[in-house]
Amino acid sequence: MASMADKTEMADTSMTGTSGPAKVKKSHELVTATIKAPRSSYAHLEVFSTSADPGDLDALQVRSYCTSALKQFLGTTGLGIPLDILKVEGKDCWLRVPRDDLAAFSAAITAWQGSFQNGIHSSFRIRGCSDWLGALVGRDGEGKLWTG
Repeated sequence: MASMADKTEMADTSMTGTSGPAKVKKSHELVTATIKAPRSSYAHLEVFSTSADPGDLDALQVRSYCTSALKQFLGTTGLGIPLDILKVEGKDCWLRVPRDDLAAFSAAITAWQGSFQNGIHSSFRIRGCSDWLGALVGRDGEGKLWTG
């Protein structure tokens, strides 16, 4: 049976071939992915109206207003831009458009004169546009941040 001194010597002789303490990695990178150009972009629109109580938007109104704006600004080419209505809530709506068409879409909405029905003028205001939906969500009260 080997004594305690022999065990220590055996341990010391087994480490003689190394150049120093072994480096231990604390984490491992499993996958790395970079999304450089997402296919879609997102827009947050708000309707404003001359009516005291314009009521809540619905998906049909949003589609009608966007179609009108795109047709007025881009003609039949604008009608070919696919729009996905993600959510309509109160006066706000969130849309998904192809990333390459976001500039044309936002220009069309900005240039659109609005809708005149029964003496009431309704139009859209762009609250925000982004390649990432998360950048548009939860922006309620953002305007009040700096004004008190």
